[in-house]
Amino acid sequence: MRTELPLTTPLSAVRNLGILAHVDAGKTTVTERFLYLTGSTHKRGEVHDGTTVTDFDPQERDRGITIFAAAVTCAWDGHRINLIDTPGHVDFADEVERSLRVLDGAIAVFDAVAGVEPQSESVWRQADRYGVPRIAFVNKLDRTGADLDTAVASIRERLHPAPLVVQLPIGTEAGFTGVVDLLRMRALVWTDGEDTAQELPVPEGLSAEARRRRRLLEEAVAELHPGALEEFYDGSALSAGTLRTALRDLTRTGEGVVVLCGSAYRNRGIEPLLDAVVAYLPSPSDVPAVRGTYDGGEQERAADPQLPFAALAFKVSATATGRLTYLRIYSGTIEKGDTVWDPGTRRTERIGRILRVQADRHERLDRAVAGDIVAVIGLKSARAGSTLCAPDAPLVLEPPTVADPVVSVAVEARRSTDTDRLTSALARLAEEDPSLTVRTDGETGQTVLSGMGELHLEVAVEKIRQATGVEVNVGRPRVAYRETVVRGVSGMVFRHVKQDGGAGQFAHIVLDVEPLDGPGFEFRSAVVGGRVPQEYVRSVEAGCRDALTEGPIGGFPVTGLRVTLTDGATHVKDSSEQAFRTAGRLGLREALRACTTVLLEPVVEVTVTVPEDAVGGVLGDLAARRGRVTGSTARTGSATVTATVPLAELFGYATRLRSRTQGRGTFTARPTGYAPAPGAVTVR
Repeated sequence: MRTELPLTTPLSAVRNLGILAHVDAGKTTVTERFLYLTGSTHKRGEVHDGTTVTDFDPQERDRGITIFAAAVTCAWDGHRINLIDTPGHVDFADEVERSLRVLDGAIAVFDAVAGVEPQSESVWRQADRYGVPRIAFVNKLDRTGADLDTAVASIRERLHPAPLVVQLPIGTEAGFTGVVDLLRMRALVWTDGEDTAQELPVPEGLSAEARRRRRLLEEAVAELHPGALEEFYDGSALSAGTLRTALRDLTRTGEGVVVLCGSAYRNRGIEPLLDAVVAYLPSPSDVPAVRGTYDGGEQERAADPQLPFAALAFKVSATATGRLTYLRIYSGTIEKGDTVWDPGTRRTERIGRILRVQADRHERLDRAVAGDIVAVIGLKSARAGSTLCAPDAPLVLEPPTVADPVVSVAVEARRSTDTDRLTSALARLAEEDPSLTVRTDGETGQTVLSGMGELHLEVAVEKIRQATGVEVNVGRPRVAYRETVVRGVSGMVFRHVKQDGGAGQFAHIVLDVEPLDGPGFEFRSAVVGGRVPQEYVRSVEAGCRDALTEGPIGGFPVTGLRVTLTDGATHVKDSSEQAFRTAGRLGLREALRACTTVLLEPVVEVTVTVPEDAVGGVLGDLAARRGRVTGSTARTGSATVTATVPLAELFGYATRLRSRTQGRGTFTARPTGYAPAPGAVTVR
């Protein structure tokens, strides 16, 4: 039911949630219907018309996809819902990661025809990492080929939670008109032109099926919930109240996922989804106290406005009104003009203004309390991932994980007079999006912009053009190669001796280098008898890490190896930490040249959906790109092919796929790691 947004809301009536899904599953449309039905907007926004609230950036409207996570607020049944609409494209997974870090719950949206798609699986795993409770919404039931049971089966098989279906569709495909609520055993029917559902008795033709599905729901819940199991044994049935309580408990523990269905575009099924958000997803007071550290000790902060202030900055953006820093407040209260402490930079910052965010519109607030998601103006040094806290109660919260960039382009200003403006724009981009990195190549002098994919970099460059007017020349993307050891060496002796007047440098080390099972670097010491003091062992490790930045094949970073310091010697006067660090760096470089090493290239899992008559050509093209097909499925009139392909071979693939399929083919890709590149091996 529509309600006005209260000025102050108790913690138990706040829901901080995100919308997660694959590209084009309907996330933004679900968000728009939430805003419309709660009275936050007075007209339904449509993605294809470019009239949505959350896709307000010109690039989002031009491309028809969500690129930047957008926050909105609405009210439903006396509850305040802080909602973040996240991107679905794999290139912008870092936006999803930062959002999930600060959310208490999420709605996972699935296409009723496609079921669980590759990026659906990726965002689900991201939510698993942060322990975010979810409910599922199977969207687009009005499409040809839509099937709730098939979509639920894909959730069970690919995501592995226990799907707890609480609705039965009324009608199929274009005839989909409503749902049967299996808890209340009532029908909710929507008619075109009406915003709200009619509540009716269960249609006669569906009553037997509704009773059967209610029984299946009761049995599934009783298997997972001890309280429900006790009632089920006593009476062979569960009441609606017990079911609702058990579903809430199972959702919050992650043992089950409540599944609802509908068609967001036709405004069917959105009201029950809002009710489910309120009923099943947790409030800030329901989630465990946030944990942080300071000076080596661990602390907890509960969601209490009376406790010392602690918040995490999860997004930074530059707007016409100033530099906006988005905060999730975990404890305490802030007011306009307050001073907060950033323990990362060890600086105090002043809160200039506090804003309630409605996508690109803002409402001024006098204060914000624990459980709020707000934006503030006035912070100069805070970055995404920074902790802000009370100066007299310091705390550092765990920042969201930032993925390593995998694609790079060389960028330069078309006019030399714009070089400084381009440098400033790139620095601002990297500040707003931590998954973008900017560096200057030491050998070529080129400015290199790195990100999560071609589209990610394309969007970044276009943003520079739109914001600054600087015309940018972009070179061909380059992938981030790695090098690794496939056969190591033992007993590699290295002596670092330098005498140039005054105190000299002396370090003697013996290293073993061997492959490590998986990526990363491991260092250990097997020195006995104190032949190398512990402080020098740490210096050797630091030097080895320095050497990992450039491998022997092409100067790429080295990963996947274990180094063991087995012996060494010192000089009473000339040995120092610096000498042993230098020995570690130069010694490991020499050892790597003696190892058998291989070049690794990033690979991605590509899922291509094409018409049946184009499958042969697509398979041939994937093979020409060194792709390895790992699976294929056929549906009426179309086929889906999954393959592992080197990232370097995917540049320009979107254009090639469109030309081969007359524009009917689509593909998605997600990083899966690294694999040896053919022919790039050094053998000693």
